[in-house]
Amino acid sequence: MTEELMYFKWDRLFALPWQRDFYTKHTTYFMKDDHDMLVNDAFPGMTYGSVTFERGLEIFDKEQFPSGEKPYKTVRWGKDLQIWIMEGRNFRSPNRMMDGPDKSIWGDEQKNWLFRTIDESDATFKLIISPTPILGPDRDNKKDNHSNKVFETEGNEVREFINARENIFICNGDRHWQYVTHFEGTNLWEFSCGAGADRHAGGWLRDDFRPEHRFLRVKGGFLLGTVFVENDTPRLKFQHCDV
Repeated sequence: MTEELMYFKWDRLFALPWQRDFYTKHTTYFMKDDHDMLVNDAFPGMTYGSVTFERGLEIFDKEQFPSGEKPYKTVRWGKDLQIWIMEGRNFRSPNRMMDGPDKSIWGDEQKNWLFRTIDESDATFKLIISPTPILGPDRDNKKDNHSNKVFETEGNEVREFINARENIFICNGDRHWQYVTHFEGTNLWEFSCGAGADRHAGGWLRDDFRPEHRFLRVKGGFLLGTVFVENDTPRLKFQHCDV
């Protein structure tokens, strides 16, 4: 709730022995979400304690992770894979704004960049990595992501774009449970990595298995993706792992 606490928590987190050991051995791409730069479901104009939304963005983007001119990027990994790392806070409209064509999570510039660079790519598999869900399902009372009614217009635009193309997959975080969603008869697939620890898993009833679910697990862990060639055919495999 104060800038001093924000600095303290970042310093404390990255001083932990497991964190230090992991990041010396593994290449990583960081993306932020609401809690990283302020508070739950943060949006422009909010103040939490003595810190504004805008100041939270500044601390993260300019001081904690000054990694590039743009907070979103695309990375090509060989012939068969290209990933797009999306930014979900910097350009968003307020959650409480009425839904419509002017309401956005990604902003026009980032969204147009995504659509253009995907169509320019000749990678076999294209992977959109989003901080928040695009397909869901999410809880009915949530109002913060593309799978919620409050961002339905832009969500439909994104889903229609993906569905009109082959071999585009979505990975997302922010939900505290693991799932795979696929809408029958479409090209839409979403893989949720879930919480990093079992104690943080929750928010969804394990028996609430919807028709679009291909997998559902309310536990902690991570999502592993592998690209390989089998019988001269490129393959993309996703595995949900436990803690």
